[in-house]
Formats: sequence, structure tokens, C-alpha cells
Amino acid sequence: MRKSRVLIPEPKSRFVRVKCPNCNNEQVVFSDATFPVRCLSCGTQLVYPTGGKAKIVGEELRQLG
Repeated sequence: MRKSRVLIPEPKSRFVRVKCPNCNNEQVVFSDATFPVRCLSCGTQLVYPTGGKAKIVGEELRQLG
């Protein structure tokens, strides 16, 4: 008898390291954020929620995970 494979779906969202355009602070944010994310040092809004993928204003340095 042959074993069947069970496919496990992988998530499409990831954590992303973002650089603030004003103060160059690096911060980790979620790519599908549902709440606005502000920079911890200067308060500039880095992420705008859109209902799906969030709009990231800062520079994306790399994806984590």
C-alpha cells in the first residue's frame, strides 16, 4: 500500500526588518499588520494597514524567518 503525502501550507506573511526614513532606526514589523506601526524613537508611521498586505513606508532591509 502506498502512503499519501499531506501537504502543509506555508504562510505568505513574514516578519520584516524596516529602516525608518527619518532617524535610521531599525525595527521588526509584520508584513500583514492590521494596526499602524510607528517608529519607537521618532514616532514616524512606518506601516499603514490596507486590509491585506500592509503598506511599508520605510526601507525593507530583509525578511526574517
